[in-house]
Amino acid sequence: TGKSVKIGVVCEESKQQNAKDAGAEVVGGDEMIEKIKSGDLNFDKLICTPSMMAKIGKLGKILGPKGLMPNPKMGTVSSNVADAVKLAKSGQVHYKAEKNGLVQAGVGKLSFGIEKICENVNTFIQTIKQAKPTGAKGTFIKKISISSTMGVSLNCEIN
Repeated sequence: TGKSVKIGVVCEESKQQNAKDAGAEVVGGDEMIEKIKSGDLNFDKLICTPSMMAKIGKLGKILGPKGLMPNPKMGTVSSNVADAVKLAKSGQVHYKAEKNGLVQAGVGKLSFGIEKICENVNTFIQTIKQAKPTGAKGTFIKKISISSTMGVSLNCEIN
């Protein structure tokens, strides 16, 4: 999506080198947890192993409001930290459906060019179609609109 993400990993010493090799900038164990307690949050996304989650859970008041708390549903709690770091570095986008069915996500920047933005939009639409529940009946995607951050939206045709 055009954003460079600084990844922090909290894991056991045996997995720390794997995380560094995968591209994580900040890697540590108990010493990193102490840094986080003191307010040193020099990363954009935090990944941890399940065994460290008990210690990270105590930092919920610090990490939660900033949206940095690791979550298994988001793929930030993983026993294979190298794969989780690679996914986060590749620009993996998380989306969440709102109460009335609206789904929003950033799919690129204007500087990407038409081909790259179209590829990202098509990939996002395919991901939404794959997430369709088996029990859902009728038209699943009713309308698609694309807009810049503060611009007018453009309606798209649905194929």
